[in-house]
Amino acid sequence: MLHKKRCVAMLLAGGQGSRLGILTRHMAKPAVPYGGKYRIIDFPLSNCSNSGIDVVGVLTQYRPLELNAYIASGTPWDLDLVDGGVFVLPPYQTGASGEWYSGTANAIYQNLPFIAQYNPDYVLILSGDHIYKMDYDAMLQHHIAHNADCTIAVRQVPWDEASRFGIMNTDKDDNIIEFEEKPKNPKSNNASMGVYIFTWEKLRKYLIEDENDPNSSNDFGKNIIPAMLRDGQRMSAYSFNGYWKDVGTIESLWEANMDLLAPVPEIDLHDKQFRVYARNLGLLPQYISETAVVDNCLVTDGCVICGDCHHSILSSGVRVDSGAVVEDSVILPGAHIRSGAVVRRAIVAENADILGGSVVGEETGNIAVVGIGVVVPEGTKVAAGEQYEG
Repeated sequence: MLHKKRCVAMLLAGGQGSRLGILTRHMAKPAVPYGGKYRIIDFPLSNCSNSGIDVVGVLTQYRPLELNAYIASGTPWDLDLVDGGVFVLPPYQTGASGEWYSGTANAIYQNLPFIAQYNPDYVLILSGDHIYKMDYDAMLQHHIAHNADCTIAVRQVPWDEASRFGIMNTDKDDNIIEFEEKPKNPKSNNASMGVYIFTWEKLRKYLIEDENDPNSSNDFGKNIIPAMLRDGQRMSAYSFNGYWKDVGTIESLWEANMDLLAPVPEIDLHDKQFRVYARNLGLLPQYISETAVVDNCLVTDGCVICGDCHHSILSSGVRVDSGAVVEDSVILPGAHIRSGAVVRRAIVAENADILGGSVVGEETGNIAVVGIGVVVPEGTKVAAGEQYEG
């Protein structure tokens, strides 16, 4: 057994992210770029680092290569410790074949030996597909103060959206008395954030029992949480009031990027007291030429901007040539917008090349998307809502 830890984090990062379409055709959703220089997984990893949690297991499954390479030794998040660190945990291998994770609970179940070697008091379960900054230690203190077996982070959502979430109904002392999965007529608007803290012994007990139930779908929301409620375990809700965005769709990913351009952004990426860390790609400084017109844009290291850019996110290494126009768009790392091209309300994926005379997206309608490494030929028109792969 390794050095005992107070709390170990397990980060579920194996989702396919099919609603992100061609953006996740070749990578897991947590590896998708965001905010110019970050990837989605930077947020839970940075939260762990800022919260004093120094053992993080990252459970991968779908298209893990880019995610594995990005995490590497965990150095950017200060998770390259001798007695801790970040560990990539693929599905358990049995002989020449492997067993896919069959659900969120099964994913943790397969890695019980990893957790057990640290003999923690508590286990933090996280999702790898949300944009937010959160002090997990404050949530842990709440868990301890309420003598809870399980604590679930919740945030209030608009009532007309509550039916899209798992809803936690509580009493006046924040005890969870009922869980409703996407209810048609919700009794409260306390939505689960998919962030859980369990007392280790209770988590292990319920995961083993769930795995032995042939009728279970091996899911925390559908199986583990309802089972603990039925058994009268102490379940507490921890209210979170900060910025939180589920970036599971093209529209929500675009909106989360655009949120950074608000006069006062709801999420502060410049807060030195609670930094969001990312791998430093060692790029050259950004360059904005005298021919450029740049208005309300986030411009990242390595960009070369010579054209017109308005209300857009320009990720690391992006080139916008003189005579090109980019508006209300998210341009991911390494993409090139050539002279004469116009990009509006679009997400242009990594290393895409938009040739002159082409038009991507429209002033209204759904977000257009250009795939990774795709060349958009001269004169091509990519319509609103279209996912263009060449």
